[in-house]
Amino acid sequence: MNAKTKTSLVILMGFLAITSCGKKETAPAEESVEVNESTAETTAPKTEENVLVIEGNDQMQFSTNELKAVAGKPIKLTLKHVGKIPKEAMGHNLVILQEGTDQAAFALKANDAKATDYIPESEKASIIAHTKLLGGGEEDTIEFTIDKKGKYPFLCSFPGHVAMMKGILIVE
Repeated sequence: MNAKTKTSLVILMGFLAITSCGKKETAPAEESVEVNESTAETTAPKTEENVLVIEGNDQMQFSTNELKAVAGKPIKLTLKHVGKIPKEAMGHNLVILQEGTDQAAFALKANDAKATDYIPESEKASIIAHTKLLGGGEEDTIEFTIDKKGKYPFLCSFPGHVAMMKGILIVE
């Protein structure tokens, strides 16, 4: 490892240590959203079962490790990076893989795929869908359909994140 890489890692680790410690921010209690029945019906129709939202943060964590969807119906998945660190240092994406995919082998190949935002070209057949690589404050929504019931692994393919940022999409 060269000196530049070591210095970058030390700076990143120090920044992570500082930002992950301390008081968590919470939204003020007096903020409320007024919803009337006509608005609720037009913005969130009851027929949209497969609307999923997941967050990634600066502590390399997804907000959940389990998502559920109905087979054969379109899935609308939104990934929100709720942290503040830019994607070059703490990028997050969400990659949904085919059942049976070797996640560790996929992650190793992803480490070398910086040019394609850590989505390895050689593994396209293993990928059902994926979001863009996001930095703090960004979000991305993808739409796809899975016809077959099953348990599909998902992960963040940014180098080193798969150890903590993974889960299962259960399609019933």
